[in-house]
Amino acid sequence: MNRRSLFRFSTAAAFTAALPGAAAAAEAPPASPLQPPATGPIVVAVLLSRNAVVIDFAGPWEVFDNVAIPGQSQEHAFQLYTVAASLEPLKATGGMTIVPDYTYATAPQPHVIVIPAQSNHTDAALAWIRTASAGADLTMSVCTGAFLLAKTGLLDGKAATTHHGSFTEFAMQFPAIALQRGARFVESGKVASSGGLSSGIDLALRVVERYFGRAAARNTAYALEYQGLGWLDPASNHAYATRRRSTALQPLCPVCDMDVDQATAPTSTWRGRRYAFCMPGHKQAFDTRPDQYLQASASGA
Repeated sequence: MNRRSLFRFSTAAAFTAALPGAAAAAEAPPASPLQPPATGPIVVAVLLSRNAVVIDFAGPWEVFDNVAIPGQSQEHAFQLYTVAASLEPLKATGGMTIVPDYTYATAPQPHVIVIPAQSNHTDAALAWIRTASAGADLTMSVCTGAFLLAKTGLLDGKAATTHHGSFTEFAMQFPAIALQRGARFVESGKVASSGGLSSGIDLALRVVERYFGRAAARNTAYALEYQGLGWLDPASNHAYATRRRSTALQPLCPVCDMDVDQATAPTSTWRGRRYAFCMPGHKQAFDTRPDQYLQASASGA
């Protein structure tokens, strides 16, 4: 008996009872539903390019791959594929090599699009997202994949979130988007965005809930031995709701709020004050617009 068959013999009630805090979590309001296709699986496209962050796409991939719906004739509720600019192998973070399944020209129409953090923000990638999103139920970004999604214009006039270290950059680059600090994920109609890294798992579980109900999402979380309950509370990233403040004892990069080592960090001086940066790229970004970065810092943007 494979694991999906085993899940089908287990009841949602039994899984729910085994989860810590399940009773309290059950009081959370349900997500707005999505309608599964009348026949066949829900097709999920994962957009990849160089430096794609592994947990950003592997976390949601495992969530969708482990959904089992009792009484459903097909084994897989979701069917996943990867799509990229070409079929050439690409390097994700940590040196993982991935051979994409499809190109932009050959990819089937998906129901769900997953956009992890990555390097490819080309016009071709943006065009594919816009076209594929028009026929999809949901387009979701994970971590700084929100920057790629934002560049399509699909988030204009909507709310979104991203990795906490990129809040300032995101707010400055996309003033037409309402940045949500402290959000585990944000749903805005046919688009959704999650915070950094592991937040994508919670957004994926939320998508499972929207298609098949809360019991199915709980079953999936249980099967994965995932005890996080962030998918039940979109505003659960409380630790990142307030911007950290740089001090002499704990200096922070003014671009991303990350800790820096003053002994080795690149620095700039602006109006008599010295600023240290976590990387040369952030020093360069600050040097082009120091007044805007400091204004964003003062406002908590």
